[in-house]
Amino acid sequence: MTDQPTAPLPLPEKALDTTASRPWPVRVLSEKIRVYVDRMPPVWVEGQVVQFNNRPGSGQQYLTLRDTDLDVSLPVTIFSRILAMLPVPPGEGDHVVIHAKPTFWTKRGTLQMQASEIRAVGVGELLARIDQLRRVLAAEGLFDPDRKRPLPFLPAVVGLVCGRESKAEHDVVVNARARWPQVRFEIREVAVQGVNAVREVGAAIAELDARPEVEVIVVARGGGSVEDLLPFSNEALVRTAAACRTPLVSAIGHETDAPLLDLVADYRASTPTDAAKRIVPDVAEERARITQARSRMRGAVAALVAREQHGLDGVRSRPVLAAPQVMVEWREREVVQAIGHARHALNALLLRAAGEIGRLAAQVRALSPASTLERGYAVVQRADGHVVRSPDDVTVGSGIHVRLAQGSLEAEVTAANA
Repeated sequence: MTDQPTAPLPLPEKALDTTASRPWPVRVLSEKIRVYVDRMPPVWVEGQVVQFNNRPGSGQQYLTLRDTDLDVSLPVTIFSRILAMLPVPPGEGDHVVIHAKPTFWTKRGTLQMQASEIRAVGVGELLARIDQLRRVLAAEGLFDPDRKRPLPFLPAVVGLVCGRESKAEHDVVVNARARWPQVRFEIREVAVQGVNAVREVGAAIAELDARPEVEVIVVARGGGSVEDLLPFSNEALVRTAAACRTPLVSAIGHETDAPLLDLVADYRASTPTDAAKRIVPDVAEERARITQARSRMRGAVAALVAREQHGLDGVRSRPVLAAPQVMVEWREREVVQAIGHARHALNALLLRAAGEIGRLAAQVRALSPASTLERGYAVVQRADGHVVRSPDDVTVGSGIHVRLAQGSLEAEVTAANA
């Protein structure tokens, strides 16, 4: 008996059923991905054209569509006849909306979009989207005045984000150094328009913000169309600027341009030249102010000294300082005069008091018992000292004491007559 060949095992139907011993061949996986992708419906996609290969005579044209915020892109194929119906074919940097169906190429293992319709995003629609984003960010408080920080008066190092060899860089650097020659710049030349602008400008701002010696950052760009200035209204870039801890100056476009970066910046300069005038003071003007201030201070001090000298001269010219003894002599005369008045008043008081004393002495003498006795009267007292005023006060035979003006008598009562 001959051995019969073993029939190969069937391939797994599902990816979960595959094993190391029963894998899918690459062709099977590619085919299954193609089938899965083919079931996806067409979708409208918005992006920016970053690469466009125009192939004259070819039925298909190839372009690359990139997300406006993130570094994500997809290849797109479109029939030449569809592009031929457009008034103006799309170019690199244009914002477009395409209606496309995802397709998967099994031989190359690549995913791409097959576009059936393409539309350019108009300026009006772009402005409407920017306005909508402005309202959203304003509601979050990113544009509030209390978030804005004051610019330093005299920054030693200025960070500058600008285009490569741009006129904006020249305007900022030349005008700033003309005003203050000692200022130093940390310059980052980046793409200020196109698909890489958001990423490069945001990275430059973040890098300069991380450097402690940089005291202010200027983002400068010359004027341009609305499409050219779109990166400076990008939400990711605006949020990067809002998170910046270093004071930020926006000098984008001309005075009439108003990207969202102007609203979130700490200071909005109408032009790069205006930014240069704002970030550093004018050395000639500051020197003139110092000279003027010194002149005013010198005049104020001179006026104060003159006023005080005039007052001192006035004080020195007064008699009390010209002849100081006059004040003492005048006070001496006052003291002598006061002593004379006091002595005169005391003498008069003493004389009046002496007269009053004499009068009172005469009254006392006239009213005293001694004076009465001198006129021949006597004072009769009983033995107990009681003054006898009535015959009833004594009894016959009792002893009495008789006081006279000159001496006294002892007597006995022989009779008492009422």
